Amino acid sequence: MDRLRLVAVVAGLAGLALSVYLTVLHYQGVVPACPTTGPINCDAVLSSRYAVVAATSVPTSALGIVWFAVSAALWIAGWRRATYAWSAIGLASVTVLVFTEIVVLGAVCVWCTAVHILVLAQFLIAVTIWDRERR
Repeated sequence: MDRLRLVAVVAGLAGLALSVYLTVLHYQGVVPACPTTGPINCDAVLSSRYAVVAATSVPTSALGIVWFAVSAALWIAGWRRATYAWSAIGLASVTVLVFTEIVVLGAVCVWCTAVHILVLAQFLIAVTIWDRERR
């Protein structure tokens, strides 16, 4: 396994761990340690109606668990096209979530941002590998 794929797998496992952490906190009704006033406000983000899948009580972090588990599996399996497509889906989803945080809620959750950065990192690695193989 080359170094970039290994970094992507580690990022996937880190994202999985963060998503599990946020999901557990959601079901315990606990907000993670984070500022709760001003533009960096995990409570405002994680207690908003956007913190759960529409018309359910399932936290969006549960979708993160699924996304990162599949992502790590794809990277380990070495399925590059599937990894590229899956990473693009993740990036599109994160873009919507970041827009919602900044524009709709006017607050950002640092824990969510860490997850978003891991998704972005996986996408950039997928693009880098894709580009390297096309040359």
